[in-house]
Amino acid sequence: MPNSVNAKKALRQSQKRQARNRAQRSELRTYVKKVRLAAAGDDQEAADKAFRAAVKKLDQSAAKRLIHPNAAARTKSRLSKLLKKSKEAAK
Repeated sequence: MPNSVNAKKALRQSQKRQARNRAQRSELRTYVKKVRLAAAGDDQEAADKAFRAAVKKLDQSAAKRLIHPNAAARTKSRLSKLLKKSKEAAK
């Protein structure tokens, strides 16, 4: 446990940041999951809408360094590939 006043404050700040980051990361994963589920379904329009929302959230997370920018790019690429594959299968 921290002993000094500064260390106690740093711990409080760290816990607050940890909670916020955990919630934002969970929300990001939910957006990605929605894209995967929509791509598995029949509605291509819903899948495109979910994809656009997920890409926006991924870019925002990468800009805030919540996740690494390369991880965001990799995820966007994989989701895009998945959507393209599901569109071809629907035809």
